[in-house]
Amino acid sequence: MKLKLPNKPKKKTTYPAWVFDDSPIEDPFGYGERAVNFLCALNHPKNPAPGHPFQLDRWQERIVRAIYGPRHVEDQYDAQGTIVATKGSRIVSTAVFLWPRGSRKTSLAAALSLLHTFGPERVPGGEVLCAASDHKQSKYSYNEVVGIVRATAQLADRASIAEYKSRVTNSKWATYYECLSSDAGSQHGRTPAMAFVDELHVHKNRALWDAINSGMSKTDGSLMIIATTAGRGQQNLAFEQIDYARKVARGDIIDPATLPVLFETPIDADWEDEAVWYRANPGLKFGYPSLGKLRQQAKAAKNRPGDRDGFKQFHLNMWLDHSEAPFVEMDIYDAGAAPIDLEALRGEPCWLGVDLSSNRDLTAVVAAWRDPEVEEGYIVHPWFFCPADNLQGRAERDGVPYPTWAGDGHIIPTPGNVVDFRAVENHIRDLCDEFDVREIAFDPHLGRNMMSNLVEDGFPAVEMRQGWVTMAPAIKELERAIVAQRFRHGGQPVLRWNFDNIVVVTDSAGNTSFNKGKAKDRIDGAVAAAMAVGRASVGEDTRSIYDTEERPEGLLIF
Repeated sequence: MKLKLPNKPKKKTTYPAWVFDDSPIEDPFGYGERAVNFLCALNHPKNPAPGHPFQLDRWQERIVRAIYGPRHVEDQYDAQGTIVATKGSRIVSTAVFLWPRGSRKTSLAAALSLLHTFGPERVPGGEVLCAASDHKQSKYSYNEVVGIVRATAQLADRASIAEYKSRVTNSKWATYYECLSSDAGSQHGRTPAMAFVDELHVHKNRALWDAINSGMSKTDGSLMIIATTAGRGQQNLAFEQIDYARKVARGDIIDPATLPVLFETPIDADWEDEAVWYRANPGLKFGYPSLGKLRQQAKAAKNRPGDRDGFKQFHLNMWLDHSEAPFVEMDIYDAGAAPIDLEALRGEPCWLGVDLSSNRDLTAVVAAWRDPEVEEGYIVHPWFFCPADNLQGRAERDGVPYPTWAGDGHIIPTPGNVVDFRAVENHIRDLCDEFDVREIAFDPHLGRNMMSNLVEDGFPAVEMRQGWVTMAPAIKELERAIVAQRFRHGGQPVLRWNFDNIVVVTDSAGNTSFNKGKAKDRIDGAVAAAMAVGRASVGEDTRSIYDTEERPEGLLIF
């Protein structure tokens, strides 16, 4: 008898296969059909076909139907309890498009914006907004809308175009479309019926997003469409939104109000395989983007790493690490994100690395232990400090959520506009009371006074200069541990951001050092982690025997 093995569970995927099949899409009131008919009646000035019709391919049409067709069925009753009408509000309130460059997401979003400005989804006096990263990007989206309006006689007849405001108004219903940019100041007070957020991955901060997102709740039946190519790093607004959409697509979160349409490519996929290109680019078989141009760019990218990353990001929608010359691949780093039990480490030997900051950087104290469960492995835990003054301003400058991190306990704010070194020193003293600290390694550049205070009171503080000779072996040991997946960090988000910011510099002898990719990037936690792991790897213990409970047998003679 042949043994029947149980079926392996299928790996969950975010890929929207439904876009290409003939599976039914609910449309109980015909609103999906109505939306498709409106878009098909538009003209596009760049379409060379006779009459310049707006090109709505089958895969795009199914997405439109999925947004507007499914409805909540709501019966309305009269005073006697008799059903007098049945209406349906739209189920989808947010659509998330992660599409590669050249997939005509801006054109489709422009047509949908006109559906809400001139078409059957309009609300009298309603606002339809486009949120772009800067003025140049907003003009690109605005020109797309204006081009369709001017090419479509029925719209042009009732459209009032105000270029200086980047606004198109429906003169009959007073509904208007307007383009905004994140560099144009405050936009609070908006109440959009529909909003298109363009290329979220390059928005400099979340101010415009927050203003529009908070205004969406003021209008019944409002719709937000997020359309972006892949970005870099995880500590940003775009990743936050895309990651939520991924969880919805996989079924990890049940949220019928969110429609994820994510054409992305796994980071380990063969980027030169044209089958991968077709999977990531739904319009490729219809002629967009140009297959010939993709082949040219791929050929050039084969020998140019910078171009290769651009090809992966913009044409295959691979979400890349923040750094273009990363220390390690972040998916390998993330293998060590399982929770850490600090209580279980109280009796284990511990080494601290301390990187004190200037005014703008973070101060980091990182503890490292040799992993008692993994041979040649390490466990680390960081504590970060930053000035409490203007956390929001720092968040906007660096593009990361300092206030959220502080509220969640991942950062310790100290009073004032510079890091209070006394608070850091007191924290180090507390750690020495709590754990079996063998050494406290300092970069002497800013740490000399603190070191002197600690040494004077009997704490094992030592210098660890930041030159090649000292740091290269520590960095190499840290890299070895991470690549071998013998490095546990508990997924601390600030530490992850620091590692993701590293740009590696290698000298002629092969020695590696850490640099920041950009002035606003912070790598202090990664530097402190390398210091702590480096000291833990050699196992130095600078404490006097009189500082411990261990005592040698016999008579000590000096």
